[in-house]
Amino acid sequence: MKFTKDYSAEIDRLKKEIQTADAIVIGAGAGLSTAAGFTYSGERLQKYFGDFVEKYGFRDMYSGGFYPFPTPEEQWAYWSRYIYINRYMDVDNGTYKRLFELVKDKDYFVITTNVDHQFQKAGFDKARLFYTQGDYGLWQCSEPCHQKTYDNEETVRKMFEQQKNMRVPSELVPKCPVCGKPMSMNLRADDTFVEDEGWHRAAERYDEFLRRHEGLNILFLELGVGMNTPVIIKYPFWKMTFANPKAVYACLNFGEAYAPDEIAGQSICINGDIHSILDRI
Repeated sequence: MKFTKDYSAEIDRLKKEIQTADAIVIGAGAGLSTAAGFTYSGERLQKYFGDFVEKYGFRDMYSGGFYPFPTPEEQWAYWSRYIYINRYMDVDNGTYKRLFELVKDKDYFVITTNVDHQFQKAGFDKARLFYTQGDYGLWQCSEPCHQKTYDNEETVRKMFEQQKNMRVPSELVPKCPVCGKPMSMNLRADDTFVEDEGWHRAAERYDEFLRRHEGLNILFLELGVGMNTPVIIKYPFWKMTFANPKAVYACLNFGEAYAPDEIAGQSICINGDIHSILDRI
């Protein structure tokens, strides 16, 4: 059910729910990072990948991430830029920090499909975060021969600084320290995705948080979640709201703010730019 209720009134309702909820579960998708300035096409694409666009005709950064580059040196020239500007560079226009200021004194937990580390950079407690789909800052064995991930910041910064002619120095190409095969990104794309010890601990903390607050006045705050992977955040939020009369489901999304009829009375849906909405709250 799409909502056409008064925009200001819905913002006021959401502000009140944030203030009065016993707990807040934040579910964040790509739309939140887009609102924060992490665009993957247009000006940013041309600025950082103009040479790759000219050579291969990429229309967005995602396309390049799946391209079968002829050499690992060129592949990691692309990926090191991709990782650096979307993980280590300061891009956030204040959206994540505004969100943190709204919930920092509440009992909160975050589940997100985003892989850009912006929650921690904004001040969110690492122990209250569950990155379900990986992290741009981690590598894993491409096989994978073992269930462990590796921090990539030092090497990525060297790749970014030392690459020439769309290639990184061969000695910087990462290989698995166990089996010697190529390393790959720790991003969920297929069944080779490594769920390491940290991933499992975060999943357990999330489940425990939900159990501990079952039946209480919980605000399920969904931000920028689309329909690519609705089974991770959107559908569970709907289901848990339906099962708990005290729960409230809030959906902030540009062009996709809606809720099922079954929880319409428990829902706050605001169609608009998340940055502007958080600013008004």
